[in-house]
Order: sequence, then C-alpha cells, then structure tokens
Amino acid sequence: MKELNIGKTIVTKRREKGLTQEDLAAYIGVSKASVSKWETGQSYPDITLLPQLGAYFNISIDELMGYSPQLTPAAIKALYHRLADDFASIPFDEVLAECETIIKKYYSCFPLLLQMAVLLVNHHMLAANRKSAKTILDQAVTLCQRIRAESDDRNLTRDAIAIEGTCYLMLNQPAQVMELLGETVRPFPTDTEMLAQAYQMAGNPDKARQVLQISSYQHLLFLVSTASAYLMLNANDLGSVEKILTRTLGVAELYDLDALHPNTMAQVYYAAAQVYASHQDADTALAYLADYTKVCVSDFFPYALHGDDYFDAIQPWFEDFDLGVGPPRSEEVIKQSMLDGLVENPQFDFIKMDRRFQDLIKQLEAHLINKGDNQ
Repeated sequence: MKELNIGKTIVTKRREKGLTQEDLAAYIGVSKASVSKWETGQSYPDITLLPQLGAYFNISIDELMGYSPQLTPAAIKALYHRLADDFASIPFDEVLAECETIIKKYYSCFPLLLQMAVLLVNHHMLAANRKSAKTILDQAVTLCQRIRAESDDRNLTRDAIAIEGTCYLMLNQPAQVMELLGETVRPFPTDTEMLAQAYQMAGNPDKARQVLQISSYQHLLFLVSTASAYLMLNANDLGSVEKILTRTLGVAELYDLDALHPNTMAQVYYAAAQVYASHQDADTALAYLADYTKVCVSDFFPYALHGDDYFDAIQPWFEDFDLGVGPPRSEEVIKQSMLDGLVENPQFDFIKMDRRFQDLIKQLEAHLINKGDNQ
C-alpha cells in the first residue's frame, strides 16, 4: 500500500510539464528553496497550497499526495489472502493490529471494509480469550453498519447485512438479528429466472444455461446447508432427526455433494454426530463422525469452489468472486479446526476412549496435520 509521497508526485508532474523549480515556485508564490525541500522530502507544502498545486497539475489532492482511498478488487483479494495466511503463521495480535491500520487508512473503501469484516469473522476464534474474540466480532459489526449506512451499492449492503447477522448469532444476540432482518420470511426472488429468459430471448442460450445452473446450485446448497441448523433444532426428537437426515442425505447423494461441496457435507455430518452424541448413542454418533472424517481427508485440499459434470457452466461465476475460488481462511487454520472439532467438543467426551474415535483422530492427524506439514 502506498504511503503519502507529495514530493515524488510534484517532481514527476513538474517534469511532465517541462517546468523548472523556479517556474513552479513563481506560480505558487514560494521560494525555489521551498519547492526543492518539498521534492526531497525535507518539508511539505502548507495545507492551504494543496488545492492550488492540484489545480495546477490537473490532479486531485489525493493523487497529489500519492494516496488513493480505494483499492482495486484484485488488490483487496490479494490483501485478504495474505492476511489470512498471516493469521496462521504470525502472532495474532500483530496481524490484528495491521488489520486495524488498514481499516483506518481505507475507511471509505467499502468493498475492502466488507472483506475485512469477513476476515475478522473467520479468524476471531484465534483470539487469546472470549473477551477479545467478542471485541473482534463487535468490530466486524461496526464495519457492516458503516457499509449499510454509507454505501449506495446494493450488493455490498446485502452482503453486509448477512455478515452482521452472522456476528449477532455468534455474539448470542438473537434480538439484533430479528431487528436487522425483520421477522417475516420473504419469498425467494425470481430475478434469476427472468434473467435466464431474457438471455434466451436475446439469442444467448449458453448464458441462460449458466444463470439457471447458478440458481440451482445456490438453492441446492441452501437446502442442504440449512439441515445442520434444522437437526440441532429438532435434536430432542430423534424421529424428526431421522426424517431430516433421510431427505438431506438423499439429495446430497443424488448431487454427489461430498465431492461437489465437501465443506457443506462436513457440517451436516458433524451436526448429525452431535445430535446422536447428545442421546449417548455412541454407534450412530461415530458413524456420522466417520462420514465427517472421510469428507475431510478425501480430496478436500487444496480447497477450491468448483462445478462438476452436471454444474458444468458455473466455473466462470466462481472466478469472479471477490475472494476467488479459494477458502476464506488459510488451509492450516481450517485443518486445525477440523481436528479440534473432534478433540475439543465436550459432547464427544463419552466416546473419546473408544478405539473407533481414536482411529478417526489418527486419520485426521495423518491426512491434515502431518500431510500439511510435509507439503
């Protein structure tokens, strides 16, 4: 990221115009020595001279100062992934301090603020304690609120609402979620179907096909991913749990979601294991933990969003994502969280001495931690 460098800009623009230091000094009404000191970084122009200098060179004051309040999408993506990697290899507080510096510097770059909120949400659990983690989530909420209040980009605002709501859930603040989203569930929008029809009418069936595939893919993932929460909601009624799993896993098998989107399926299997663990059903809980482990060690990494032979037109859509096709956290952090999900969850304490559970831990350690260290 660029630091303020007025002197370099003045030198460049003066030479582009073919001016001497004396020429510029005469126009601005200062001495040649003053211009020389500006250009060598020994001093800076008085703030009252900045508009005059900017007008003379036909540039904005921001450009004159070598500062841009906005970052390009490519720069934001690169910055996000660099910071995500840093969270896995550099002391947490150091990376967090850099995040805060970047946020202050680009406080009007709303696409960046959105991704910084995502970054904080995805790494708050690495904080030293719960109080610090809560503070980080509160920071993410503040960023989302600023985006909603100041940005006129509808897509950014919509994404900020989703992230803010996620933070409230993590903070155990359900009332704020209901206030943010409203308490009435609205029907799914039909704009994708209209868009597909428009492309078809315009003689572009390939684009229409892609739009419909994207819509189907999103609805499929939404249907299956909500099963995790629905399982936990019905945890006390094993009859309902079995119905949910029968339908969810049937859809997942039909679309081969273990391969298409293993992250979603890992969450479903894990939720099912927790439900049966809450009923002290060791065999069923271990069976779903085995499914969870299989997904985690079977071609999960290197993680990247992708289609398959059915969803064969959506890859360009993934490539246009703000953060690309990769994961929002470093692979090291994700791998450790997969292992921690078994080792640190107290619901599984009653089966931790079971040989089958210990074998699953060994599989995860061998394929995730040790394998990752050797790569």
